[in-house]
Amino acid sequence: MIKLFTVAALFISCMSTPNNNIQPSITMNTDTAKSIHHFKVTAIDGGQIDFARFKGKKILIVNTASACGYTPQYEALQQLYSTYKDKLVIVGFPANNFGQQEPGSNQTIQAFCKKNYGVDFPMAAKISVKGADMAPIYRWLTNQSENGVMNATITWNFNKFLLDEQGRIIQKFESDVSPMSEKIIRLL
Repeated sequence: MIKLFTVAALFISCMSTPNNNIQPSITMNTDTAKSIHHFKVTAIDGGQIDFARFKGKKILIVNTASACGYTPQYEALQQLYSTYKDKLVIVGFPANNFGQQEPGSNQTIQAFCKKNYGVDFPMAAKISVKGADMAPIYRWLTNQSENGVMNATITWNFNKFLLDEQGRIIQKFESDVSPMSEKIIRLL
């Protein structure tokens, strides 16, 4: 009897509430949408990159390759990092998923990046960014059910994800968006 009364009261209160004041809202399931700050990945030198260390800074994540038409973006990535490193960290993730354009070992990739582009921003060990062997951090980046923000597809080398100071995705950028683009800089 009490359940029936409760249901009736809810029904009546809904009927008497005007619909013109209803505002759409965006919600995020915080149980499944943990921030990127929960991730730790192997660094290119064998150490560890703990994303919790980057709390309070924006993060730009880029899947990279050494033999791609977009490889010269390493120079712009380094420029962006050098210019904004007080509030931005860049993490490169070498991957051989597209055109076999990153065939080298971690040591080879690290030496190439340092010698040719002076890279001193954090680089992760080589991973897979798509397919059945996709790394967990990229599974999180590309699945709204895990990140709480968006679904995304890694379409080629040098796709970029910009995350806010709390480790949540702000936006994804395709390969042809330069790291020094106004599209990225205005969000810093």
